Amino acid sequence: MDWSDQGIVLSARPQGEGSAVATLLTRGHGRHAGMVMGGRSARQRGTLEPGTLLHVRWRGRLPEHLGHFTLEPVKGYAANFFDDAQALAALISACALVEAALPEREAHPALFDGLLALFELLESPAWAESYVRWEIGLLAELGFGLDLDRCAVSGANDYLAYVSPRTGRAVTASVGEPYRDRLLPLPDFLAGRGGGGPAAVSDGLRLTAHFLERHVLNGPLPPARERLRERYANAVARSA
Repeated sequence: MDWSDQGIVLSARPQGEGSAVATLLTRGHGRHAGMVMGGRSARQRGTLEPGTLLHVRWRGRLPEHLGHFTLEPVKGYAANFFDDAQALAALISACALVEAALPEREAHPALFDGLLALFELLESPAWAESYVRWEIGLLAELGFGLDLDRCAVSGANDYLAYVSPRTGRAVTASVGEPYRDRLLPLPDFLAGRGGGGPAAVSDGLRLTAHFLERHVLNGPLPPARERLRERYANAVARSA
């Protein structure tokens, strides 16, 4: 078996004396692992940074085998954020979520394109809002999209303020107010009212975390995602 594709490095772990097993999100072959000979060498180490876009060739005797990757780097996105710890944490979190959430070898080309688009948006001032929107898109791509367009009770779309933690459907402020302690806040920027910022982003990260744990992962978020939340919260606290 032999195929070529584009791939984004999600993670790499040591294997044997000097090799590594890399896990990639490929455009046409989904989340796919493979051996990289010499992957721990100084020359290859940068190639296997999370977020690196590659031209990749995979070879294996049978489709179900681990096989071997030959990698040619195209662009290393992580290098753009070495002076921005929060944006770098967002990139690593996104890669970890994709690795944890996607079934192996199931193609999701829209998610591949969306992940590259996120990497570009992480250089913008509104990178944190973009990251939350990307997690909303990840949920939708995996069949667990949130209904944030109109109220689940009244059908109205004016001043949506809360989301049901059970159904993922939005409700207006007036409908949800009596039950606010049991609902998740809906940030203004996800309700089409602009209004991003630290508090809204924190609410957005809490919102997406609930549904990722409940519907996608069936368990806790990857440590990289929790580190992003903590790093963002600490930065917000320092700036207050």
